[in-house]
This record gives sequence, C-alpha cells and structure tokens, in this order.
Amino acid sequence: MDDLIREVKKIPPVTRLVLLSSLGVTVPCMLHMISTYHVVYSSALVVRNLEIWRIYTSFFYGGGGLGYIFDLTDSLSRTMDQLETTPYRKKSADLAWQLLVSAVGIFVTSIPLRSPYRIFWRPLCLAIVYIGSRLAPLGAQTSIFGLVTVPVRYMPYIMLAFDALSGPEAIATALPGAIIGHLWWWGVWGSAIGGGGGILSYWARAPRWFADWMGQERTHVSDGPGAGVGSANAGRGVQIIPPRRMADDPTPAGPAATGYNWGRGNRLGN
Repeated sequence: MDDLIREVKKIPPVTRLVLLSSLGVTVPCMLHMISTYHVVYSSALVVRNLEIWRIYTSFFYGGGGLGYIFDLTDSLSRTMDQLETTPYRKKSADLAWQLLVSAVGIFVTSIPLRSPYRIFWRPLCLAIVYIGSRLAPLGAQTSIFGLVTVPVRYMPYIMLAFDALSGPEAIATALPGAIIGHLWWWGVWGSAIGGGGGILSYWARAPRWFADWMGQERTHVSDGPGAGVGSANAGRGVQIIPPRRMADDPTPAGPAATGYNWGRGNRLGN
C-alpha cells in the first residue's frame, strides 16, 4: 500500500486530482455501489433540491467499458501529464485554473442541448485532448488502443468522428469540448508559432490566492501562460537562442560596441 501511495504521489497534482476524481465517481457506479442517477447533472435537482455535487460528479463520470478506459488512460492520464510537465511545468495552478474556466465554458455551451440529464465527461476529455494536440511537439504520434498510430494533432477530430458514428446526440454532446478547447488554445497560447501568447493570456493566470493555495511560486507578469508560448513552441521545433555577449568585454552595449578592435585611431603621418 505504501508503494502504491508513493507512485500516486509521483503523478503531477492536477493530473492526479482529475484521475482520482474520475475513478472515485465512475468505479462505484460500475460496481453498482451507487446509482448513476445520483451523479449525472440535472438542473431541476440542483436548483430545487440543492444537490450541487452533481455539477462536479457530472464532469467525471465516464460510463465504463473500453471507451472509458481509452479516455482515462490516453485522453486524461497521458495528455494531462504531458501538459503539466511540459508547457505548464511549475505552473500547475495556472493549468488547474484554466481547466476550471474551461469546465464552466463547457457547461454554458451545453445549455442549448436542453437535456434533462447531462454528463460532461466527453466534452471535458475532448477539450483536454484539443489543447494537448496543439501544444504537442511537431510530428508527435499516439496510438489508438495500441493498434493504429496517428499524429497527435488529429486526435480531436478522430474523437469527434467516433462520436459521429454513435449518432447526432453523441456528437452534439461532445462538440462543446472541441469549441472550448480551441478557445483555450487560441485565447491563452495564440494560434501562431512564435507569437507572444493569446489575447487572454494575462487573465488566464491563476489568481494569487489560488496560486498560493496550490503552492505555486509567484512569477513575473511576463512569465504567465502567455509567456509559456516559448516553451510550447520549443516542443514544436522552434528554439529561441538569446544573442551572445563578448566574453570578458567590459564595454557597455551601444552603437560603438561592435566587438571589433579598430586600433588607437592615430593620425595620418604619425
């Protein structure tokens, strides 16, 4: 048991929270310990009976079966770990905050569906896979059930294609995740390689109280998620190297400091 706890603690904090939340909600339903009815979202039950836990559990109930195993191991576990250890390295609070805002966005964009009972697991997975695919190294590949290898960049569209095969209701449920995932990438990171971050990069940083609560060190304003574009682009084949300075050169930088020795400037005839 101690070994298991140590292994779990090795998982980055936000990834660990998401995985344990999903297992904690889905597994009891699979074992018939609790009814699925008590974890899905229902606006009537939330408002009238104040069953507010449904807002949380509806994002982490995966249903079960091979689809859930694939979503849990690939969409969440692998993608979240890569996000938290690469573009969001030492910025777990920013990742958690942006994930929370994305969940709110998924909830709002799902309102037009007008279904009495809703589950937000699939759109949440799709949003995470979308942002992960855009920030993945150029040419990175992944496998589907260990059988077919495809570029990571195409994974959101493959997931939508599978949902389309399941019927219009399935793809309508998942589509808000793709929309929010795209807004996440465009708003926080920017759509151009080498850019300075998206238009929402400044506001996407976790509030101070949230960062302090998660133990994230405070950084300079320019070190927020928008500044992380350099980290993401480095994984996509772009490496930014600062200009070199002349070794042992005390001359201050300026128009005359070219690095060349032009002599003492003697007059002609001397």
